[in-house]
Amino acid sequence: MATMTSDGNPFVDPVHPIQPQRSIEQSTLIVGRTASLTLATDSLIVLDEGFAQKRQWNCFGLLRNDSTDTQAIPLYNILWAELSAFEITIRYAKPGSRNTLHVATINYPIEKPAHPHAISWVENLLDRAYGESQRKKRIKVLINPFGGKGKAQKWYLRDIEPIFAAARCDVDVEKTQYRGHAVEIAEHLDPDAYDVVAACSGDGLPYEVFNGLGKKSDARQALEKIAVVQLPCGTGNALSLNLNGTDSPSMAALCIVKGIRTPLDLTSITQGDRRTLSFLSQSIGIVAESDLATEHLRWLGSTRFTYGILVRLLRKTVYPCDLAIKVEVATKAEVRDYYQRALKDRPVPEQHRGSLNPPSTAGRHLEVGLPSLQFGTISDELPSGWTLFPYEKLGNFYSGNMALMAPDTNFFPATLPNDGCMDLVMVDGDISRTAAIRSIMAVGSGTFFDMPHVQYQKISGYRIIPRNQKDGYISIDGERMPFEPFQAEVHRGLGTTLSKSGHFYEAPGLVARGRDSA
Repeated sequence: MATMTSDGNPFVDPVHPIQPQRSIEQSTLIVGRTASLTLATDSLIVLDEGFAQKRQWNCFGLLRNDSTDTQAIPLYNILWAELSAFEITIRYAKPGSRNTLHVATINYPIEKPAHPHAISWVENLLDRAYGESQRKKRIKVLINPFGGKGKAQKWYLRDIEPIFAAARCDVDVEKTQYRGHAVEIAEHLDPDAYDVVAACSGDGLPYEVFNGLGKKSDARQALEKIAVVQLPCGTGNALSLNLNGTDSPSMAALCIVKGIRTPLDLTSITQGDRRTLSFLSQSIGIVAESDLATEHLRWLGSTRFTYGILVRLLRKTVYPCDLAIKVEVATKAEVRDYYQRALKDRPVPEQHRGSLNPPSTAGRHLEVGLPSLQFGTISDELPSGWTLFPYEKLGNFYSGNMALMAPDTNFFPATLPNDGCMDLVMVDGDISRTAAIRSIMAVGSGTFFDMPHVQYQKISGYRIIPRNQKDGYISIDGERMPFEPFQAEVHRGLGTTLSKSGHFYEAPGLVARGRDSA
């Protein structure tokens, strides 16, 4: 349904208000003898007397009562429009069944006297349909042929490729051949040749792409120029869930077509003499084991994660360690206030429409490679001002840069894409079994943050040293790392992605309310 302006007129763009009569004339295109196309605030209104005639009779030859001569197509779903010598063609993403979209087309004849108006009308439609988003994106698609139980390529060809083609995207497709192949591809990618790298996979391929770009000699520029996104075709699809609000391949494809360039915090992980980049999360303890130790249960989908957590919580498993944290926001009450301020301070969207190029960031960085480490590496002395504390009863250490780790699994409701912080959740391993079960239920219901035994802070770095365990699980973005001490440091806005809003994740955040306990 079209959004109305304050005077109740849905055909006036509130961003660029002009005289109502002039607005209606400019926003309406007469097509044929019995049809018109009108640009409302957030929809394309198709008025066609032929619709009613076609829909009056159902398949049994009976008269229908719901016949109408109007169709509303959300501007967000408009993929492309073009004008030929004799007709106008509009392609859009039409909802199907079970969270799917397919490409649909409408065509109408255009008489020669109407061509000058039609040309400007088509450009206005594309401006309104794309807004801040770049048109005709140049996309490097990487397909993990083993993703989605081997169905990733099938889903790409069926659900994704038609949407990219209809939107006139310039697409280059390559299948990964082995683990780590995407790292090599990204490392040798020409940053000037593509706007987007889209991983048709789970979360493993985006992790490889970020790290491949990070290996380039001009890593900072490459990470800034190329937006890394996900076409959800794997077991874990957190990147798409957070940025697009969906794990449907076709709906994610539309979100990428319409996506707005968004700076994304990345975290440097140093372990031994290695430095890697993390875009999603790091964990040690229950969450890491629940993810990595249940690989044999991948057939359960995301349910395996919940199962693994429940088993280990009920066992009261603990993971002793030494821990030092650089805290930026210390209490849950302060975290809630911090998040609410971020919502209120949301930047005003740029008023340019249909930009073919991202905003210039010339001179933003002096370094060309990865940024230097403010806190040093795990091999260096403890950073000044940090204190290493023994933590004997740690059950879960979970640091995240995004809210959702799986559908309906919102561990980090205060996360922001570009605030220079990770959100840290810690839970003791010796909580009661009743509290453990309530914790699992609270994650799904959105009340996990408020549970008294859950510690929640915003941090910019940490060092963690496991103790009293010869082997165990450390998970970085779902990838298993050696069970050794490691250090993490956030780099604000080092990476780039595409999102629907340009500022926030598509996940429920913290609501404003009275002050929480620390």
